[in-house]
Amino acid sequence: MPHVELEGKSYAVEPDETVLDALLRQGVNAPYSCKSGTCQSCLMRVVTGTPPEASQVGVKESLKMRGFFLPCVCRPESDLVIAKPDAADVAAAATIISTDALSHDVVRLLLKTESPFDYRSGQFVNLVREDGLIRSYSVASLPHRDEHLELHIRKIPGGKMSNWIHSEVQPGDRVQVRGPSGDCFYLPANRDQNLLLVGTGTGLAPLYGIIQDAIHHQHRGQIALFQGALNHTGLYLVDELCALTQQHAQLNYRRCLVQGEPSEQIEVGALDQIIFKHHPKLKDWRVYLCGNPDLVTMLRKKVFLAGASMKEIHSDAFIMAKG
Repeated sequence: MPHVELEGKSYAVEPDETVLDALLRQGVNAPYSCKSGTCQSCLMRVVTGTPPEASQVGVKESLKMRGFFLPCVCRPESDLVIAKPDAADVAAAATIISTDALSHDVVRLLLKTESPFDYRSGQFVNLVREDGLIRSYSVASLPHRDEHLELHIRKIPGGKMSNWIHSEVQPGDRVQVRGPSGDCFYLPANRDQNLLLVGTGTGLAPLYGIIQDAIHHQHRGQIALFQGALNHTGLYLVDELCALTQQHAQLNYRRCLVQGEPSEQIEVGALDQIIFKHHPKLKDWRVYLCGNPDLVTMLRKKVFLAGASMKEIHSDAFIMAKG
């Protein structure tokens, strides 16, 4: 049975147990959120030993070379000595500038980092509160244009971070930003390629950033955005997106509801059926899928069957935090 040593104490890891679960089982205060290897909020560093290759998938190469790994998916094959990362290794200090409502349950959070923060529109970052609470949010701002990081935060019933942001946070409050991570961002190398973007809930945030980045780079191909929601209350940034469609002929924006009355601006029905009614063939398209994880998984399969190459399908499933 392998052991992990953290801060001078040794902890047994049961067969088929992850390092994170072993630490939590034995009362260690370890940061985490999704527990699936996606958000990277549990990132730690190996001091002695070799982490399994699977525990470093998705970790930036610069961090991987320094021994950083993901405890939530790490099932060690031998003993490891590990350490929590120093804030300077993976985080940037930031100040909250403002919050403003985008809908009844979504706010725009603006942050200013104390040092330059390199990111691509559409990637996600981990927001770290002073008490150590961590949650992941996608970036909707543009690094070459916007002074602040822009995050869209939906209020989750019982959500510790989202309720704090919606109800308690004040301008001037301090947080940390870790990351960025993810491959949902615009590539300006092929400006004639058609783009399909599908988002539900605050899955719109990364897509909003990608669209603005594509426009900034004078993208020439089609940009087809499908915003999905249960009903009209789940939509936001409608005016801003409609204005962009008026200004840029290559952008087509469709609002898709499960429930409601169809109109010239709104289509009602299953999101996948609406998408493929307009775009039945997706060969050579670049696809971005963001939001509900079950929907993202389903659409990945269907856009592939419609002709999109797997290497051209990029997704950001919004997995709820555990605990």
